Order: sequence, then C-alpha cells, then structure tokens
Amino acid sequence: MRSTQMRDEHSTQPPTAVAVDLKLEVVVIPVSDVDRAKRFYESLGWRVDADFANGKDWRVVQMTPPGSQCSIMLGKGLTTAVPGSVHGTFLVVDDVEAARARLIGQGVGVSEVFHFADGLQVDGTKGRVSGPDPKGQSYSSWASFSDPDGNTWMLQEVKTRLPGRGLGRDVATLTKLLQEAEKHHGAYEPTAPKHHWSGWYSAFIVARERGKTPEEAAKDAALSIEGARVAKD
Repeated sequence: MRSTQMRDEHSTQPPTAVAVDLKLEVVVIPVSDVDRAKRFYESLGWRVDADFANGKDWRVVQMTPPGSQCSIMLGKGLTTAVPGSVHGTFLVVDDVEAARARLIGQGVGVSEVFHFADGLQVDGTKGRVSGPDPKGQSYSSWASFSDPDGNTWMLQEVKTRLPGRGLGRDVATLTKLLQEAEKHHGAYEPTAPKHHWSGWYSAFIVARERGKTPEEAAKDAALSIEGARVAKD
C-alpha cells in the first residue's frame, strides 16, 4: 500500500480544516530534591519563571533554558514518575563543542562529542561513536549530561534546519528573515492597499517559521493584509 494512501486512510482531519497551533511549552522533570535540582539548573543559566508552594507537600518550580520557548517543571507532589526516569530530552545548539565547553566551565559533567553508528538512541550509550558526525551534517553530532537525579539531556547540534522545522533564533537568522521580508514587501507595496509594514513583516516571518518558502510566505503576508482590511471595513 502506498504511503500516501495510508496517510489518507488514517487521517481524521478534513482537507479544508484550519490547523490549530499546539505549542509544546512545558516538560515535567521528576526530581527527588526540588532545591537541589533548582540550584543545578540555575547554575546552567536557566531562568526561574515561577516557584509556587502550597503547604509542605506541594511545590512547583518552572525554569526555562536560554533561548528556549519550552520550559521545564520540577516539583513535589507534581508527578508520580520516578526521579531520574526522564532520558534523552533534546537541547538544540548551534555548536556542540562550544556548548559542551560552556557546560564544563559551569561544573557539569558532559560526555565527549559523539555521533551514532546505526541510528539515534537516547537511553544509555549503545551505538555512540566518538567524535562529531564525519560528514558534518546537522542533527548528527551530540553530547550528553545528567542532572543530580539522573535525568539525561542530549545536546544536538543543528547548523541548518530541514524545511518545515522552524528557523534558528539567533541574530544572523533573524537578520536574514528581515532582509527577505524587506525584499518581498518592496515588491508587494506598490500595488498593496494601505497598511503598516509591521503587519506584513510579522505574517511573513511567522509563515517562514512554519516552513513556508519566501514566495509562499509573501503570499500569506499579502492575504493577511487583505484579511485585516476586509475585517476593518
């Protein structure tokens, strides 16, 4: 059976349905000592977003890694998962060697950089080969470390994202996006209805983040402006 046929037969979403954003924002990390875990992640430079308690039996701490849109929660009375049972949560970095050196400088025990011989495995060290990916491919060079309870983290080096997988949030990437937006907006503006450039730029960048090509993103941005004008009228 063809893959497209299988996909069609198992799909429950109507072809004309509008996609609903489902943003992963929090991952629960089970720990035995909330204060110890909080100190560990703070030592990595993770931001403390909240620290709530209700008596002696319930406490939740939310923290966010630098540059991440997803946070973690540590707590007491929060989960029945065994402390240290979460393995292989990814932390994406632009340069795995630099990220490893930074963590070591912060007192964290980090593995050597490695790649996989026969496919990704997040639990244990089976299949790891010393050194970065020989071809220098994105998504293929790694390092790992653990928190005090044994929850493990994987540093994954991503230099260039595959289409549809979002874009980096570094200055160079954002600069390129803004330049793309400026170029396509310049072509659109002479025949466009009256609008503020910020609305067009925002729609363009959101579309690019969702995997659209620059040309597709420009069409989405134009539709966004037209839709805003109709709604206003």
